[in-house]
Amino acid sequence: MIKGALTASVVGVLFMGGPVIAHPISEAEINQAQKVWGDGIVAIGKAYLNQGNYRALAADHVDTLYGYDEGTVLFKPTKASAEQFRLTEDQALSYFVGGIIDEDSGFALQPWSAVRFENAEILTDSDSAVAMGNYFFTDATTGKEVKVEFTFGYIRGADGNLLINLHHSALPYKPTN
Repeated sequence: MIKGALTASVVGVLFMGGPVIAHPISEAEINQAQKVWGDGIVAIGKAYLNQGNYRALAADHVDTLYGYDEGTVLFKPTKASAEQFRLTEDQALSYFVGGIIDEDSGFALQPWSAVRFENAEILTDSDSAVAMGNYFFTDATTGKEVKVEFTFGYIRGADGNLLINLHHSALPYKPTN
């Protein structure tokens, strides 16, 4: 008999045949995932400007950072109106570099020189997390910073890395009166 060798979080699943629960998602992991996401957006735009293989970079960005291979991803991009949601990997790729959706001109092709996140709050659960706040995109041509509101949801992928399963972005409300 094993005494104290297994924690309560894995005992049941080991003996019941379910998946082993990984360690809880931390705020540090979320901060790192956000940095990687922002750096990826910048790299895609640089590759586009330098006539590099920006489509391959974008495909890798979506494939490695979003959880489309794991299950449902809820993605509502900032600049989407006619087709508001990107529920497939191909639709997400179209948003970032253009493609299958007519209104998509390629958000990552702006290009941007920097992306920074300011989290208002992060909620963590054992196997998921949600971050909400503002992220700021610096236009590589003008240096002007654009503020965008975000909510990102994260799950842990089979390889242990965080994957985005919820991405909602919006420009801040500006009253007209």
